[in-house]
Amino acid sequence: MRIKDLLDFDHLPNSAHVDVYVVAVLFGCKPPTVWARLRRNELPQPKKFGSHTRWNVGDLRAVLNPQKQ
Repeated sequence: MRIKDLLDFDHLPNSAHVDVYVVAVLFGCKPPTVWARLRRNELPQPKKFGSHTRWNVGDLRAVLNPQKQ
């Protein structure tokens, strides 16, 4: 996990992407739980960049703050 991504999450553009470790911290769980929630369609679908899986910051914000939609 890039600590900077987590510390700067509120300042990242909606087009930025973060890894599973940042997602886990944001949702208060561990990476295996992130994958389980993804299988249950409780989280937005990530994107693959080569062998790396990343979540779109804007999509995560929409789930974390649904009232701001």
